[in-house]
Amino acid sequence: MLGEEELLKLFPEYSDSIQPSGIDLKMDKLYKQVGSGSLLDNHKNLPDLKEVECENNIYTLEPKTAYSVTIEGKINIPKGYTMLYLPRSTLLRSFISVHTAVGDPGFYGTLQFLIVNNGEYPYKIKKGERIAQAVVFPVKGSGEYNGSYQEEKGE
Repeated sequence: MLGEEELLKLFPEYSDSIQPSGIDLKMDKLYKQVGSGSLLDNHKNLPDLKEVECENNIYTLEPKTAYSVTIEGKINIPKGYTMLYLPRSTLLRSFISVHTAVGDPGFYGTLQFLIVNNGEYPYKIKKGERIAQAVVFPVKGSGEYNGSYQEEKGE
């Protein structure tokens, strides 16, 4: 696992979000599922999403409801490194779970996670709040991500 100094070198664009052992990831937009999806024989059919309205940059997560959430900015994982995304403990203590995946070497794009209000009551969260932390590890002998969620790097 990499510490602050190495993280600052690899991810200078996140200098205001680097912690002792990871990078804080901030909530951007929230979406609700409005259609079905499938994964059959590795053919991905993602469900349709509708952006959730927020009032004064505050979202309300309804009880027992799952949402898709995007993270501010685009992440650029250098070849030779991988990221694990872990939820912030404040959310877990509030009955809010954040479901994540692995960030592969060479991935560039918008991170999208699942956030669920497992509680009995609505939960308010402001756009831009830290919801997860990316922990970075070196990977020897890795290839590069070349999947369907890769976005083009801008100049």
